[in-house]
Amino acid sequence: MALAEAGARFPEGAPAAERLDPLSRFTCPVCLEVYENPVRAPCGHVFCMPCIQECLKPKKPVCGVCRSTLSNGSRALDLEKQIEMTETTCNGCSKKMYLSKLRSHVASCLKYQNYIMEGVRAVTKDPPQDTRSVPNRFTFPCPYCSERNLDQEGLVEHCRKYHSLDTMRVVCPICASMPWGDPSYRSANFMEHLQRRHRFSYDTFVDYDADEDDMIAQVMMRSLRDQ
Repeated sequence: MALAEAGARFPEGAPAAERLDPLSRFTCPVCLEVYENPVRAPCGHVFCMPCIQECLKPKKPVCGVCRSTLSNGSRALDLEKQIEMTETTCNGCSKKMYLSKLRSHVASCLKYQNYIMEGVRAVTKDPPQDTRSVPNRFTFPCPYCSERNLDQEGLVEHCRKYHSLDTMRVVCPICASMPWGDPSYRSANFMEHLQRRHRFSYDTFVDYDADEDDMIAQVMMRSLRDQ
């Protein structure tokens, strides 16, 4: 769980960026938590020990911050000492503690969990008011006959069994329900279309409600493990 919301006290000469985000110099860029056994890579960037070990698994590991070649680093003892000496406050229960104790504290602090959930709810998009406008992507009608409420596999099997010789041009009900589908396109060979395009369920691979910004952020995080 990210800890960037917690507050900490720093000396008067602290850089402006650290004043805006007091935990930035103590936050691992991979897990976004206070460093656990911080390790300084040869490029100078710091990671938790478990995080850098994970990043070293690809054949050609790179630093997730600067993309330079990554190799085993050395313990950041100076940073460990600062974490042990820097005070902070839990934004849930307002309890004061050292940063070294914050990670384990928030894992069991119910008030902190509620604080985080309130933040999540504040930025979560409201669900659509008219649920009738949301396409049904779970059951489909047969485009040839009156059979309805067929799941994707059931539709394929039904058409293979009863309509394999039917040459009528029809609209694919599965494609028509998708965000990218054209509800007016009629397939010249619907049976071949089913065999080629719908051998697997889109629900296995597609999150229709995923936020595009969240997807981009996840891709960037996963790029840390690219070979």
